[in-house]
Amino acid sequence: QAQLVESGGGLVQAGGSLRLSCAPSEWTFSRYAMGWFRQGPGKEREFVAVISTNGVGTVYADSVKGRFTISRDNAKNTVYLQMNGLNPEDTAVYYCAAGAFTRNVHDYAYWGQGTQVTVSS
Repeated sequence: QAQLVESGGGLVQAGGSLRLSCAPSEWTFSRYAMGWFRQGPGKEREFVAVISTNGVGTVYADSVKGRFTISRDNAKNTVYLQMNGLNPEDTAVYYCAAGAFTRNVHDYAYWGQGTQVTVSS
């Protein structure tokens, strides 16, 4: 059962931008690091970015560094992923997750249901 709710996905042309949002359905996430992962067609789920509990620390996958920005607003109980310079290789279902400040998918206890991002060439 998904405990996080993502929004903001959609269809965009190459070079365009999208902003994803994620919020817990019934709890506050301030004590968790928050991560974004993605899973493309026929691929394994891969790390995209993570942000520390206080928002000071961030880590990005090399493939998105310089194009994507993760942020969080603990007062609004929401984490964001701003995606700029999108290309077709970014097409995937994007998931947010709450857990430890790592790249490892197994270190996250709570997941959203995912939101589809499709980038056309």
